[in-house]
Amino acid sequence: MRWDEQRVENDLRLPGIGDGTVVRTFDAPEAMGVNFHEVRARSALNHVPGGRYGFGWTINPYRGCSHACVYCFARRTHTYLDLNAGRDFEREIVVKVNVPELLRDELAREGWKRELVALGTNTDPYQWVESRYRMMPAILEALEAADTPVSVLTKSPLVMRDVKIFERMAKRLPISVNLSVPTLDEDAWRATEPHTPSPAARLDAVAELRRRGIDSGVLVAPLMPGINDSPEQVQPIVDRARKAGATFLGGVALHLRDEVKDVFFAWLEAKRPDLLERYDGLYRGRSYMRPAQRKQATRAVRGWGRSSRRERVGRQSSQPADTQSRGPAGRDLSGERTASPPSQDQLF
Repeated sequence: MRWDEQRVENDLRLPGIGDGTVVRTFDAPEAMGVNFHEVRARSALNHVPGGRYGFGWTINPYRGCSHACVYCFARRTHTYLDLNAGRDFEREIVVKVNVPELLRDELAREGWKRELVALGTNTDPYQWVESRYRMMPAILEALEAADTPVSVLTKSPLVMRDVKIFERMAKRLPISVNLSVPTLDEDAWRATEPHTPSPAARLDAVAELRRRGIDSGVLVAPLMPGINDSPEQVQPIVDRARKAGATFLGGVALHLRDEVKDVFFAWLEAKRPDLLERYDGLYRGRSYMRPAQRKQATRAVRGWGRSSRRERVGRQSSQPADTQSRGPAGRDLSGERTASPPSQDQLF
């Protein structure tokens, strides 16, 4: 593997990562101050028991995410590595460099049942570092070779780099490539997702994916009271998704667990102190808003694009579980066979 403008350090290793870890830094604006810890994973496929989310397996080639979304549910998983859920989650990125080779071996096992595999259920597989490590093409090609259906969720139009692979897979496998677009409001976007690509570019990616015959939906998530949940903020996403021919639209209210709540409330104190009292009332002693409050937060997404009964009946019986229709505000917009997107409450 070749590297441009990169340095390798051995004295930047952190607790919980492991001995022998290589730590890389890149001389690129998007990677300034970020350390990339290369590790060799023991497995590529992660089993999700119980079938609650509509998929049984996930792949996460990266841990931590330079997108730095203040609400990200996955922040708490960094504490399992003796790292913190705040700056470390954004600046200490774990790269599982052997995932493609592990995956090929695991998919070749006799017991593999070709169940739906979801990517993007923890951190974004198309965050900036993927532009350097380029693991996703090999991952997708391994899944394709094993006749395995795939669902991808990302905030990055970098996903379009692999569009020819998706296009080829879609001709014979259930596959969906979905974009998360919490807001088109520039102030809300830059405040809550400081290092993510343009939301408008994400919706452009949905339009191009659909033009190529690839199922692609839009997740308006998380919806945060007083930040991005007003009908005036959500409606432009709805309009753009409709124009793009999105397969579905879904929305879910913000939930805050454990360390993520600490990070989010620290952000409120620094950036939106006017909302502190309101959020304290919403989340004091709880991770989720009460049902009526969740319904209010997702009100602008509800009721759009419900598929007709004829379309629903016409779906192929082999379609994987339809998690978006079970989501708090998801609406399936297509009668076509589709691989379900990762469950929303798994992601935000």
